[in-house]
Amino acid sequence: MYYYDSVKDDTEVEAKLRWYAENLPTRGFPEYYKRIRKEGLVWNRKRVKRVYKKLGMSRRRKIKRRIPNPEKTALLQPIRQNLTWSLDFMHDTLESGRKFRTLNIIDDFNREALAIEVDYSFPSEKVVEMLNRVIEWRGKPEEIRSDNGTEFIAKAFEGFCKNSGITHVRIQKGKPTQNGFIERFNRTFREDVLD
Repeated sequence: MYYYDSVKDDTEVEAKLRWYAENLPTRGFPEYYKRIRKEGLVWNRKRVKRVYKKLGMSRRRKIKRRIPNPEKTALLQPIRQNLTWSLDFMHDTLESGRKFRTLNIIDDFNREALAIEVDYSFPSEKVVEMLNRVIEWRGKPEEIRSDNGTEFIAKAFEGFCKNSGITHVRIQKGKPTQNGFIERFNRTFREDVLD
């Protein structure tokens, strides 16, 4: 007895996956498939996954083996806007070799980027000026979470928080996971914009 074995033409799927792999190399299958569906293409998830594997695009995840920390605390999710804002700096280099910094501010409730300021240096006065601009159009947060950078422990910044009635929450040294929302934003910003 003979059964007909249909040959599937996956050239369109292959071309689309190769395009995503070239333009978004740090993303994986879930992100590619989500974007394919957003484009209105109705390819079956299993089919796209099969082609993805056939092209050898699967990336092995790095497994970090660490001693578990007994005092883990969950990062609290704010229940409304303007409850907690997170601030952090990023560094990068221009083609000319000159270094620049970005100050990123997000609202932890919806991970909305409230401001991304780019400059060669950020004294605490400039950070305060930027926060005042954001507060002018967005309203004042109840608390601001940041690391212990010199700009955030300066008298100008502490005075601003005190005068504005904003609680300044500083994370422990060497514990960026305590400011996880902004760290995740920074990673996406670096991968999608700076790199």
